[in-house]
Amino acid sequence: MYNLLICDDDRDIRNALKIYLSGEGYHIFEAENGKEALDIMAENEIHLVLMDIMMPKMDGVSATAKLRESSNAPVIFLTAKSEDSDKILGLTAGADDYITKPFNPLEVIARVKAQLRRYAYLGGMEKKEDTLSVGGIELDDSGKSVTLNGEPVSLTPTEYDILKLFIENPGKVFSSKDIYRTVWSSDPLGAEGTIAVHIRHLREKLEIDPANPRYLKVVWGKGYKLEGKK
Repeated sequence: MYNLLICDDDRDIRNALKIYLSGEGYHIFEAENGKEALDIMAENEIHLVLMDIMMPKMDGVSATAKLRESSNAPVIFLTAKSEDSDKILGLTAGADDYITKPFNPLEVIARVKAQLRRYAYLGGMEKKEDTLSVGGIELDDSGKSVTLNGEPVSLTPTEYDILKLFIENPGKVFSSKDIYRTVWSSDPLGAEGTIAVHIRHLREKLEIDPANPRYLKVVWGKGYKLEGKK
């Protein structure tokens, strides 16, 4: 059974999400703000977080940034706004996905299941004994780990999936929509901004100079590619 944490200062939203998700067999924890969420995660094994952005005491962005210091559990932001800036703000803080309020229950369940599948896979439920490498980047798909020049690199499940796509296809150009379809397994609405944020995070973790990347290159007007020798 997966443990899910719903963090939102609106009791009605928490109750609605709890009804949807407990009906799928998930065990639900609840928090009213980011501080409570961090306290719950410190004492319990949480496999996924549904996190509101605007909350008292500690907002979702600050809580997610703090959470990312010790956990790679998927985080899905719940935002009442539809502007791209709010979505990108959430992704920049370390979220894996976002859902705009008011939300469709079926969409929430689908997004949760998709993130949990990737998290379970990254955690080693499905083992493939192979190692992929490009330049100084090495991806151990059996151990679900990544190293750069022998040093471990901590990636979120989404970052791992994007890197794996690239490292399996070095030199191949992928558009933002291609990446989104492969990693999220859904229609690539708003793909450009979402993928740009995740690529920036990967560069910050894998590149000596993210502004002048050695590995993750932009092919203007076409997309992104991973350069380097196997």
